[in-house]
Amino acid sequence: MPATTKVAAMNLSKISARDVQVYYGDKHALKDVNIEIRPRSVTAFIGPSGCGKSTFLRCINRMNDTIASCRVEGNIAIDGEDIYDPKVDPVQLRAKVGMVFQKPNPFPKSIYENVAYGPRIHGLARNKSELDDIVASALQKAGLWNEVKDRLESPGTGLSGGQQQRLCIARAVAVSPEVILMDEPCSALDPIATAKVEELIHEIRENFTIVIVTHSMQQAARVSQRTAMFHLGNLVEENDTDKMFTNPDDQRTQDYIMGRFG
Repeated sequence: MPATTKVAAMNLSKISARDVQVYYGDKHALKDVNIEIRPRSVTAFIGPSGCGKSTFLRCINRMNDTIASCRVEGNIAIDGEDIYDPKVDPVQLRAKVGMVFQKPNPFPKSIYENVAYGPRIHGLARNKSELDDIVASALQKAGLWNEVKDRLESPGTGLSGGQQQRLCIARAVAVSPEVILMDEPCSALDPIATAKVEELIHEIRENFTIVIVTHSMQQAARVSQRTAMFHLGNLVEENDTDKMFTNPDDQRTQDYIMGRFG
């Protein structure tokens, strides 16, 4: 590939995966995954339970490193840099690639300390005043500031479920990541809290590359610009969300969207 073409390809994709295979012991969980994920947009991973979408999501910040039986092969690059290169520090990678989990998991600390923890350990603030500004900014980006600004020393675990999930999003954005991974972030939330998180995703996508795993077809259609369909460890297809939901290329995608399996 000529240098100019390579640069153009890198500009189109924030995350690039080539021939990714994932094994859990002898089980071949992900097979030949190839995908380009665009910057400053939302890409949704859909597919039935156990199809590999969360497994692939965890490859992007090397969370699978924590599973002894897991082996990842192939290439995953962010901005053209191989994240599985031995020189890459997974801790630094996870500052660049934040993660929001299915169930809200605030630390057993105050609201303030939940958000301040990451910037503090990564040395992003030179003093208390800068740390205060980072915390306030992250809570504002997460749409939570007005609800908690008068009780920052209260425990994060005392918030409602939807507020806890937005606190976890604030915690993720506080270290100024470039990518935010969300693994079914609304599955434990009620419809009102879900709507707030979806609105938040829409607002912050201008500044972050977001990848979301969801079982909700409606949610994927509402929040994403691109959608990737997984089935039995294979990436079946990936395309603009509107096309995926109106005229998919693969019959398996059509069947899944129509509720024929999953």
